[in-house]
Amino acid sequence: MRGRFITLEGGEAAGKSTQAALLEKTLREAGTHVLRTREPGGAPGSEALRGLLLTPGIDWSPMAETLLHMAARAEHVAKTIRPALDRGEWVICDRFSDSTLAYQGYGQGTDRAAIAQLTSLIGLVPDLTLVLTVSPETSEARLTHRGIAADRYERLPLDFHAKVAAGFAEIAANNPDRCVVIDANGTREQTHAAIMVAVKARRT
Repeated sequence: MRGRFITLEGGEAAGKSTQAALLEKTLREAGTHVLRTREPGGAPGSEALRGLLLTPGIDWSPMAETLLHMAARAEHVAKTIRPALDRGEWVICDRFSDSTLAYQGYGQGTDRAAIAQLTSLIGLVPDLTLVLTVSPETSEARLTHRGIAADRYERLPLDFHAKVAAGFAEIAANNPDRCVVIDANGTREQTHAAIMVAVKARRT
């Protein structure tokens, strides 16, 4: 039996990595075989591309950046995600194709139809996408308290992040059967509880 594929999406400091780890823990405790992964990354070649994409210093053109994300995703899906799903495992992924559409499409202006075509070539759609939303104030406060250097996307201006947020909102509205919007402004426990409601609703 094919496993389930769950993705977590959202802007900077929405808590995706934290919530992915909590979701993995809860599912494992319930006896589910789970693989947790991330994008860009999740396979050796994809992790190499992650370094290029997140490290400040290179000003990629929007299309070049889009193609790098797609290349990392193609490798990730082929080497990590599909094999796990075929084994019957549940896969939890911190970011997937919706991030490319939101960041490179809505945020940077890459042609969205072109992104959709490239996404179709990957040939994998999540069973459930959890779109975590936070206010700009919450995002800024969390980034300030992280205590680590900001990556290239975190350093982009506020108007870029506003476009990304609007993109995620539109993506969720256009895909109601797949996407569930989660208010992630509260504590991590509150957010996790809301996520589990969404996961259990799709599981039954």
